Amino acid sequence: MLQEEKRLNMRKILVTGGTVFVSRFVANYFKKDNEFYVLNRNTRQQLDGVHLIEADRNDLKDKLKSYHFDVVIDVCGYNQNDILNLCNALNDVKDYVFISSSAVYPETNLQPFSEEQEIGYNAIWKQYGMDKVRAERYLLSRYPQAYILRSPYLYGPMQNVYREPFVFECALKHREFYIPKDGSMKLQFFHVEDLCKIIEKILEKHPENHIFNVGNDTLVNIQTFVELCYEVAGEKLILKNVYDHENQRDYFSFYDYEYVLDVSRQKELLKKTKDLKEGLQESFAWYIKHNDEVTKKSYIEFIDNHFR
Repeated sequence: MLQEEKRLNMRKILVTGGTVFVSRFVANYFKKDNEFYVLNRNTRQQLDGVHLIEADRNDLKDKLKSYHFDVVIDVCGYNQNDILNLCNALNDVKDYVFISSSAVYPETNLQPFSEEQEIGYNAIWKQYGMDKVRAERYLLSRYPQAYILRSPYLYGPMQNVYREPFVFECALKHREFYIPKDGSMKLQFFHVEDLCKIIEKILEKHPENHIFNVGNDTLVNIQTFVELCYEVAGEKLILKNVYDHENQRDYFSFYDYEYVLDVSRQKELLKKTKDLKEGLQESFAWYIKHNDEVTKKSYIEFIDNHFR
């Protein structure tokens, strides 16, 4: 009887992607106690315990015709066509949650960026940001009840982007770390587990607001961030400050861009977020076993060729 009741209460959830970082973590988090599907091209290893729908989201044809989902969590929608083609292929969906980005806010907006502000072109994020803007707008034209989450830098286990993994690699190779200027530039982070928790709260409570900035309410400067990465790696940090190189993305894993999101709406649903050091410990533990899954950039080669 209990098993039957549990089965009847299960939600049928679709996540786009499901094989890399955020989408993989989201799928792994929500697959328990739900009938869980992932939509991807099956070019990477799949998670256990999920149903695979093998297709390109922009060439779905009738792949979704026989499915009815309670929830779509769209992690891999990057532009308007991504949204249009998925919406055209879906049957009715009760809840649609779209993972957008802080890049939709023009850098000229008053900070902290709030959900009521106009969105548009950001000179740092350029086309990526505008594509997210158009994706958001089109989604709301098709599903006005959809929820949109605008995130800062996401981190945590399954991180395949060369951000904290770059610092971990430098630490494990006992390298001096070359940091932009005086290290005071601030960053805002959000752990992928907290992203899942806020999605969970939204699906549970269906709040009146449909657009949420998400992120830690405390920013961290890049020197503290690097110090924490070296600390969780168990290595001693020696810093080298770089003042005379124009493009810090040549040798550092974050843009020269400081911003902050107002996360007041988020805090009404999720009172507390994961401590950054704890989150980095989790990220490092995953990195140690999966560093070959990280997409690396040539920061170390640049440093060795230009600064050493």
